[in-house]
Amino acid sequence: MDSLLSLQLFARIVETGSFSKAAGERGLAQSTATKAVARIEERLGARLLHRSTRGVTPTEIGALFYEKCKAIVRDVEEAENLATLLQGAPGGQLRVSTSVAFGRRVLVPLALAYMRQHPGLRVDLSFEDRYVNLVEQGVDLALRMGRLADSSLGARYLGTNPWVMVASPNYLRRHAAPRTPADLALHDCLVYSSVQGDDRWNLTGPEGDKASVPVGGPLRSNNLSAVLAAVRADMGLAILPCYVARESLADGSAVAVLTDWSLPAQEVHAVFPSPKLVPSKVTHFIAFLQQSLAGDWWRMAPEHRSIS
Repeated sequence: MDSLLSLQLFARIVETGSFSKAAGERGLAQSTATKAVARIEERLGARLLHRSTRGVTPTEIGALFYEKCKAIVRDVEEAENLATLLQGAPGGQLRVSTSVAFGRRVLVPLALAYMRQHPGLRVDLSFEDRYVNLVEQGVDLALRMGRLADSSLGARYLGTNPWVMVASPNYLRRHAAPRTPADLALHDCLVYSSVQGDDRWNLTGPEGDKASVPVGGPLRSNNLSAVLAAVRADMGLAILPCYVARESLADGSAVAVLTDWSLPAQEVHAVFPSPKLVPSKVTHFIAFLQQSLAGDWWRMAPEHRSIS
């Protein structure tokens, strides 16, 4: 194993706290990673890592060595990215993470379109509805909804993610459509339990007046597809991202209600491990996403979102 790969492997072992995870990312056996670190320790004459049942942590010397390794790996990546940038074609592997619904409905068609434009790029997509530590998971870029907490991450604004209140025509035939937010107390409301205040819906009227209404109903779920399925099954009202509701609104299985009142829109950001020395493969993809998610992107079918 060459010296650079050994340093890269050591850095990922420290970041992930695991020999097996770091080795797996490189397609190596855990024993290969163990031997590589052992050779470094032998060459330096110092122990670099503590091994325990709870994971792997650096020794005092190991922590200092990690900082140097990280700087070397970053410099090499910058040099490689500079060559790629001069060639005008992103390459290598790009690891991207986002939520399940946004990933399946929005990111997949965009990523496939981007890969067709850049055949030398390999993309690793990961969809999870939980916070992902970019450094520990080795993620190059994550797409996140809502306002970002202050952190050391780099970030780029991509656009907005608006929401809409919907119900099925059959449900509205059985229940008079709400005319004001106060009418929601008379309805079965299907609650998406991850954002938008959970069981309290916040709306803004045409004159800027605010309403915060407690709601409840037969279903509460942290999965947007489950909430949409309940709407289509005539079980009640729901608030959903427009990109989730788009197809149901288009085919008539759902209609928008309380359209004079608006729901809070989420900001969409691309975040990456550090605002400094951002790899060109990341900046290229962010530029593509900014163009793709400009304007009313949620109104378009997935196959029409990609930018040529």
